[in-house]
Amino acid sequence: MSDKQTFDVLAVGDVVTDCFIRLLDDQAQASKDEDGKWLTIPFGVKIPFDYAEEIQAVGNASNAAVCLSRLGLESGFVTNVGGDQQGRDIIASLDKDGVDTRFVRVNPSHKSNYHYVLWYKEERTILIKHEEYNYHWPHFRPSEIPEWIYFSSISKHALDMHDDIADWLAKHPEVKMAFQPGTFQIDMGAKRLAKLYQHTEVLIVNREEATEISGGKHEDLHDLLDKLHDLGPKIVVITDGPDGAYASDGDMRLKMPSYPDPKPPFDRTGAGDAFSATFVAALMKGSNIEGALQWGPINSMSVVQYVGAQKGLLSEEKLNDFLEKSPDWYRPTTF
Repeated sequence: MSDKQTFDVLAVGDVVTDCFIRLLDDQAQASKDEDGKWLTIPFGVKIPFDYAEEIQAVGNASNAAVCLSRLGLESGFVTNVGGDQQGRDIIASLDKDGVDTRFVRVNPSHKSNYHYVLWYKEERTILIKHEEYNYHWPHFRPSEIPEWIYFSSISKHALDMHDDIADWLAKHPEVKMAFQPGTFQIDMGAKRLAKLYQHTEVLIVNREEATEISGGKHEDLHDLLDKLHDLGPKIVVITDGPDGAYASDGDMRLKMPSYPDPKPPFDRTGAGDAFSATFVAALMKGSNIEGALQWGPINSMSVVQYVGAQKGLLSEEKLNDFLEKSPDWYRPTTF
C-alpha cells in the first residue's frame, strides 16, 4: 500500500448477523425439479433441530472485507448497522478481524440486519430481511481514498448509492472496483446499473447470475463472457460450483478446477465470497489472472470445512502452503 493511502481496499455492502439453525437429517428433505431445488419440512408442527449458532458481521461485502484483511491488506468497510446490541457486536467483530470501521454508520432508530439460516446437511436456505437504512456514500479525505473498491450485496433501498459510487469512480479513475453483485443488484438489471458496470475492473458472478445479467446462453461460456465484457468490465470471472471457475481479460480465457476437498464440505456458506475476495486480493498483490485463479479456490475449500463464511478464511502464509501442496493438475488451462 502507498504511504499516502490509509486503505488498500474498501468493501461496500450490507452486513448482517446470521443465526444458523442446524436441521436434523431426518426432519427435512431436499429435492430438485425443473423449477429449482427445494427444502421441504413438515407444516404446522413442532420440528426438532440440532442446535443454533449466531455469527456476527457476515454478508458478501463483510466476508470480503475480513478475507482481504486476513490476507494482509489494509481493509475498510462502508456499511450500516442499527443502534442495538447486534450492531455493537458487528463492529466489535470487524475490529477484531482488523477491518477499519470508521465508515460503519450507526443508525440509532433502526435494528441491525438479522438473518436466519436453515442449515440442512452441507447446504443452507437463508431467510433475509434488509432494514431500510438511509444509505450515503461517504466523503473521503484525500488520505482515505483507497486503491480498490469491493462492492457487493446491498439492499434495494440503496439504489441511489449505486449512482453515487459510479459518479465518484468517474472522478477517481485511479481507483479500481471489483463488483460481486448481490440479488437485489442483479434484479435491478444491467441497464439500470450501466454506469457501474462501465467502471468495473473485475466482475465476479456465478454461472446462473452471468446468464441473468447478460441475457446470454447458459450453456455457452464464451457467449456469457462476451456479453459481460460488453457491459464494461475489464476482467470477468464466472464461477461454476464444483466444476470450477472461468476467467477472461478480453484476450485470454482460462478454466480453473476446484481445489480438492480434504473431506466432504461441512457448510457451503461463503464459498463464493471467499473465492471472489481472494481472487481480487491476488490481483491487488500484483498477481496475474492465472495466479489469482489458483488462489481463489483454496480459500473456498477451506471455508466450507467450517460453519459460517469466515472461520475458515486463510492467511497468505497458510494459503500458499496449500498451493505448494496442490496436485499437478491444479492449474488454469485455456479453453
